[in-house]
Amino acid sequence: MMRMRTKTATTPMHRSSESGSSADSDLVDWELRPGGMLVQKRNPDSDGASMPAPTIRVRVKYCSSLHEIHISSQSTFGELKKLLEAQTGLHPQDQKLLFKEKERDSNAYLDMAGVKDKSKIVLVEDPTSQERRYIEMRKNAKMEKAAKSISEISLEVDKLAGQVSALESVISRGGKVAENNVLNLIELLMTQLIKLDGIIADGDVKLQRRMQVKRVQKYVETLDLLKMRNAMPNNNRKTPPSPLQQRSSPVVVTTKWETFDSTPAPSTSTTHKLDWEFFEF
Repeated sequence: MMRMRTKTATTPMHRSSESGSSADSDLVDWELRPGGMLVQKRNPDSDGASMPAPTIRVRVKYCSSLHEIHISSQSTFGELKKLLEAQTGLHPQDQKLLFKEKERDSNAYLDMAGVKDKSKIVLVEDPTSQERRYIEMRKNAKMEKAAKSISEISLEVDKLAGQVSALESVISRGGKVAENNVLNLIELLMTQLIKLDGIIADGDVKLQRRMQVKRVQKYVETLDLLKMRNAMPNNNRKTPPSPLQQRSSPVVVTTKWETFDSTPAPSTSTTHKLDWEFFEF
């Protein structure tokens, strides 16, 4: 008898049949409960485990309300939180369950924690988890709003891009457009650029914003060039003036200077002629 006690304390416990009908002994597995108690581990293949776990009524106090939850005794506190969400509207991540004045982990089992029929559990809000989840929700909502704004701006830029192409086609063929049309189009594009600069985004949304900014800037630069070409004379509107055309304008000035030089010529020649005739006599 003393030998059996020593073996039980140092080795896994073996359960032998007192009737002697079975010579083999079954090995029993043990597990450590959260409270530090060593208990027999549940075996799903055993006869006892095949029986359905009893349903218990748990009374959960939340603020001034008392909720009675019917749940399996072998459920976890996390499963209890999901059931409480339907009655309290509180997200499971924002719940803290206190049993015997101690917070219980969501993965802990009710029966192993000592929860029985009509046991009382206190539910309180977890401000840290609630704040963290609220910040995450705000961040996601902000990114969705930014992506939507960029999409709307992109559609507006598409419309303005069509007008830029139309002006470029007219001016490239030597036509002339009203300067206000070009200036108004530049102003509309700059308005979209200001909207893009006011959008704060991260990740893929930030990349989309940057692409749209470069796109709008390219159209504005194109319009600046078109404005300069539109202000040129008709014969220079298709292509920029060549160096030969740039040198043709001073010729007029040279012609004027030649006319000015020929004016005093007759008087000078006449004077010299009279002097030379005077000395010949």
